[in-house]
Amino acid sequence: MSPRTYLLALGAFAVGTSGYIVSGVLPAVSRELDVSVSTAGQLGTAFAIAYAIASPLLAAFTGRWERRRLLVVALVVSTLGNALAVVAPTYELLLASRIVAALGAAVYTPAATAVATVLNPPERRGRAVAMVFGGLTFALILGVPVGNFLSTPLGYHGVFALVAGVSLAAAVAVWVGVPTVEAPPAAGLRERFAVAADRRVQLLLGVTVLGVLSAMAPFTYIAPFLSAAAGAQGVAVSFLLLGYGIGATIGNSLGGRLTDRYGSTRPLFTSLAAAVVLLATLPLVAVSVPAAAVVMFVWGLFTWAFNPPMQNLLIGFAPANTGLVLSLNASAIYLGVGLSGLSGGAVISLVGISALPPVAAIAAVVAVLLLVVVLRPVREPAVEDGGQDREVAQLARG
Repeated sequence: MSPRTYLLALGAFAVGTSGYIVSGVLPAVSRELDVSVSTAGQLGTAFAIAYAIASPLLAAFTGRWERRRLLVVALVVSTLGNALAVVAPTYELLLASRIVAALGAAVYTPAATAVATVLNPPERRGRAVAMVFGGLTFALILGVPVGNFLSTPLGYHGVFALVAGVSLAAAVAVWVGVPTVEAPPAAGLRERFAVAADRRVQLLLGVTVLGVLSAMAPFTYIAPFLSAAAGAQGVAVSFLLLGYGIGATIGNSLGGRLTDRYGSTRPLFTSLAAAVVLLATLPLVAVSVPAAAVVMFVWGLFTWAFNPPMQNLLIGFAPANTGLVLSLNASAIYLGVGLSGLSGGAVISLVGISALPPVAAIAAVVAVLLLVVVLRPVREPAVEDGGQDREVAQLARG
């Protein structure tokens, strides 16, 4: 694998921390701005919705930009958004800062994923995608727990200052270490968005939305859930988040390797099926800090094994337009994140926080059913290296 892929992962870590950090600083924002936990959670919703809307539009607008320059500009915009959060004295300005940061992330993640596939040979495409998404999982393993831990002594202002510094450092690293990568061949907007009309792509994007919704609705409110279910407070919550992040990192890497070995369908079905079981039983199992530690690790493992095979499957539908199809999937991811904040807050208000994971499991069940509809005509490819390429070719032919 190209060493430059690690620099792309560093940028993903920066924008991932920017997006996920709200989960870690939720209590601090609620306390310092005197808003409810549900209201504070909508900061993540604003980031996600802005990302979902902007990603395909900005991908089309910047389609002719040289890729390294595009990545650096995206990281600089993310830096500015987090810097604005540092000086935001009100909830409304903090909300605006999340939207600015989301614009940078909306460009960076799909572009970095596409560049990673260019810098690495086809047989390592799953692992290359997993490496970029490894930056996002590392945001969970380090960024969110550290943010939660530091939010007490530093407040949310200090935490966002650290995120801005990491984003700026990533921009410099990408500029220095990543080679120039020419933009894909020029194409009009109609041609660029033609892939979005493919019914199977639409259904797969639906799988992404529901899969992310099922994972992020409980995770957005994970600190108060762990407090209610396991009696976890303060440092204990940070360590439980760390365990989730470790599981997520391993799961993401494993998802990439399994995709290269077996193709996309088996890892996808396994990830979603495990999510159904874990979410349905989470309130019954996570009743103490040690038990919650095990569950959080396993939950992170299976949740984050989802991204590499899904990205790999979608790339096969638009090999000449990977930037747009990945940006559409990124939009689907953050649409799921945005809906998770809204739906999670509604479930908490109506039936309480303990019901949130089982309700989220329903979304995972629907995601499995959609995946069955998409893949039903496809025979599982032979178990050998390169299987994912034949599988995607079969899907593309319908």
